[in-house]
Formats: sequence, C-alpha cells, structure tokens
Amino acid sequence: MNLEKVVFGFFVLLAATLNFGFFIGDISDPEQHNVYELFAALVVSLIATVLKFGDRTQIGAVHLATSLVADLQLIAATLTWAWAVHISAEGLTESATTSMVSLSGGALVANVVSVVLLVIETVSFQRH
Repeated sequence: MNLEKVVFGFFVLLAATLNFGFFIGDISDPEQHNVYELFAALVVSLIATVLKFGDRTQIGAVHLATSLVADLQLIAATLTWAWAVHISAEGLTESATTSMVSLSGGALVANVVSVVLLVIETVSFQRH
C-alpha cells in the first residue's frame, strides 16, 4: 500500500464531502449552511491542491486544474460570506447566501470531477 496515495485520496474525498455538506440544503436559507463547514472545505481543498503539485502526468495536470477551480470557487464563496457579514449593512441575506452556496456548488462540480479522475486512475493502475 502506498501511503502517499492514501493521503492524497483521503484529502480529495474529504474536500468533496465537506463541500457537499456545506452545499446541501435550501440554497437561500443561511441557517442550513454552516460557515465553519465552508471554511473547512476551503482549507482541505487547499491542502489537496498542494498534494497535487508533485504529479507530472497528464491526469495529474487535470487533477491540479480541478483543484484550482474548486479553490477559486470556495475562496469566492468565503469572500462573499465575509463581505455580507462584516462589510454589508444588510448582513447575511438570502441573496448573499444564494451566491455563496452557488459558488460552493461550482466547487462541488470540480471536486466530483477530481474524484472521478481518482477512481479512473485507481482502476486503470496496473501492478508490475
């Protein structure tokens, strides 16, 4: 068993599941979307991105691209939350929540692509 692959797979799957946990629920209800879960999804996604830098294969490049897309979407979602809570006079409105959850949905799509790539890579691996 390759410990590096285990750690890599762990963070890829954890990023996807945390993102899913934040995304699920009524898109405009702030009570159903925990900001700490969004923060955890962002941190784990950034860790997964760092782990993807070492792979020099074509599938590794696509893995990195999906991670960068997820990071960008989650950073935008986090900035949307920070703006709504700390800068905007209205606070965390339904509109801000909808934007934040929609951005995390984009990250979720990128995470799903990354998980699919991981499964394809694992299934096509041949022992020598």
